[in-house]
Amino acid sequence: MSATAIQLVGTEPSDRRGVTLEPETSRSAAPASTSAPAPKQTESVTPTAVAVKDLSTPRLDLKDITKIFHGEAGEVVALQDVNLVVKPGEFISLLGASGCGKTTLLRIIGGLEKAYSGTALLDGRPIKGPGRDRGFVFQDHRLLPWLTVEENVGFGLAHLKKKERAEIVQAHIKLVGLEAFSKSYPSQLSGGMAQRASIARALATDPEILLLDEPLGALDALTRMYMQEEIEKIWQAKPGLTVIMVTHDVDEALYLSDRIVVLSPRPGRIKRIVDVGISRPRPREGQGFNTIKKSLLAEFHLSHKEDDPEFTI
Repeated sequence: MSATAIQLVGTEPSDRRGVTLEPETSRSAAPASTSAPAPKQTESVTPTAVAVKDLSTPRLDLKDITKIFHGEAGEVVALQDVNLVVKPGEFISLLGASGCGKTTLLRIIGGLEKAYSGTALLDGRPIKGPGRDRGFVFQDHRLLPWLTVEENVGFGLAHLKKKERAEIVQAHIKLVGLEAFSKSYPSQLSGGMAQRASIARALATDPEILLLDEPLGALDALTRMYMQEEIEKIWQAKPGLTVIMVTHDVDEALYLSDRIVVLSPRPGRIKRIVDVGISRPRPREGQGFNTIKKSLLAEFHLSHKEDDPEFTI
């Protein structure tokens, strides 16, 4: 079943990282000379630019994905005919009620589910299993309790030389703001700090896609909002990084996503794709935000009140 992409109220999205390409021009003037001028020579000027990956080539291409679970009670069709194309650098949220196949779809992208029909392509290549090109963050941090933060972050880098591994680890600890806790153990961290360490570990292998399975679901409301802002900053600091996040939280999906994929339950199908289209930094209120929120809540037969601070499914 093909999904229908719609554009609701909001402004046209600008470049989320504010990248500007400007040529570097020479400011030095030629010295004065009383002799005859030398023959003019062609001089090449190298532009100063930030490298940005081609966003026209799909990072992820899902075609006719169907997943059926077999059990004693019979067959359960978790996903049916799911088709989705994701560009490099996009932030996509999978939104739907419990049991609609969001996590199952994420596991297929991560290479953790293999018994399905259809085709899942990453950068044009079939996904055959887990790989360093995909980082996975779960609802609980899953840090190894006997390792420090820096040891957890470097856990997947054992194939690198010690100096290179240490540089990558420290860079990603700094990225998530845990420099003062690099020697701490998971038991010494708050919930939000532990999740930041988990995100640093997932990013340390330099993945093409970061997969987030309700990473903030266990946090209190205020910490959750703070972590949403942190996730956005981390994503913006990694040009070309694609993020696919499973969430039940409409506000969270609206705040973070470029597009929201709404899934219907059993069988899980793409019911609708919403292009958020609100420029960043993104407000958590206003006409554009509330109009899209109301439209999304209607998909789940929920009412919308202007003074409600948060809606979850």
